[in-house]
Formats: sequence, C-alpha cells, structure tokens
Amino acid sequence: MSTPHNEAELGQIAKTVIMPGDPLRAKYIAENFLNDFKLVNQVRGMYAYTGTYKGKTLTVMASGMGMPSMGIYSYELFKLYDVDNIIRIGSCGSYSPDLQLFDIILSEQCFSEGNYALTFNNENCHLISSNNYLNSIIEKTALNNNIKITKGNTICSDCFDVYMSNVNKFLERTPKDFNPISAEMEAFALFYNAKLLNKKATCLMSVVDSKFIKNIATAEERQTGLNNMIKLALDSALEI
Repeated sequence: MSTPHNEAELGQIAKTVIMPGDPLRAKYIAENFLNDFKLVNQVRGMYAYTGTYKGKTLTVMASGMGMPSMGIYSYELFKLYDVDNIIRIGSCGSYSPDLQLFDIILSEQCFSEGNYALTFNNENCHLISSNNYLNSIIEKTALNNNIKITKGNTICSDCFDVYMSNVNKFLERTPKDFNPISAEMEAFALFYNAKLLNKKATCLMSVVDSKFIKNIATAEERQTGLNNMIKLALDSALEI
C-alpha cells in the first residue's frame, strides 16, 4: 500500500512515530539513535525511517512545515498506516521571559486562529488539547532522567510569527486566560487529526528563539539542546 505522499508499505511503519518537521532531522535521528533502520519513504524528500531503539520498533518521519503538511502526513499515518501514537518534536519561539534557549516545552492546549478544522471537518474548532496519557508518560520519563520540561499552552500559527507585522495584535486575539508560552506551526493539525480518528498525539518543542532573548546559540549548543528533546521523546516511546 502507498499514497501519493508516502511509498511505505503496510507494516513498514511502527505503531509509534516520532515526528520532527525537518526531513534532515529525521535522517539525523535515524543515523544517531536507531539500530537496523531502513528508509521507508522518500517521496517529496519527506524521509521516514523505521528501526529499533533499545529494542523497540519505532518510526521517525518528517512532517514538513505548517498545518497543511502536518495534516496530510499525520492523517495518512493514523488512518491508512494504523499508527496509534505520534510525538511531534519541533522547534518553537518563546513568549515567556522565564524560558531560555533550548528549554523543552510539553504542549498541553493548542490554539489556532486558522480554519483547519472547519475546512477539513466542518467544525468551528480553534482550541484543542494534546493527549493526557502521552503527556503523563513524557513527564514521568523526564523526571526519571532528570530532564527539565515546562508544560504550557501553545499557539499554532499559519505563518512564521517572527515575520508578522504585529505579533502583539495577534496575541490579543487568543482566548482569554490562554496565556501561551510558545508558538509553532504544526501541532493543531496533528492534535485535531488524532481527536478525529481516536488516536493519541502530543508535541515536544525546543526553544530556538524568544522575544526576550537577543543572544544566538552556538552550533554545539543547538545540537545538544535538540538532542535532549530527541532522547526524551525516544525514551518516552519505550513506555507506550
């Protein structure tokens, strides 16, 4: 079986998928963390690798950028490849002065101003939650491995917030008392597809920019910061 976007056959994708946005990050994870991995999709350069991590079969697959891309790939994984769990791992911007570069955020609720749900399912939905079961596993894994995470609400935007003409005007339109601590561009579509198809999804993010921080991290610092998030997602997947 294949789709116009995924050439993998049934059985080549694991029940749990770790999903970065960047295809090259998926490649990096496979080469540095998985054993006996196989490239099972490269259509449109959206790499998917299936292998083992500490004995458990997992798939790492890229989603691309934005809700339309995430919407396609996560829907097909859930609906057509019978995936049960997706943990998105991505980068984000921070709206909190308490967060530093490469701090790890675990999304609780996600707000989108866009019309993904309305267009896809005729539902006027703009606020959705991640999966409590997956979040509880991630929290426990982080505690056991002495990894600091911050739980909070996430904005999922239709455009890169750094390029917005007035991000404060956008933030004024978020729900009252929502208090977002981060912004990214894919989680709402992932969470909505999971809800629609009775599957499980959550999102881990590493802070790579902030309206409160001016300094730029070195390449070594960036790699280390992302590795902490990657290992947390993989170790959490062992407990699912």
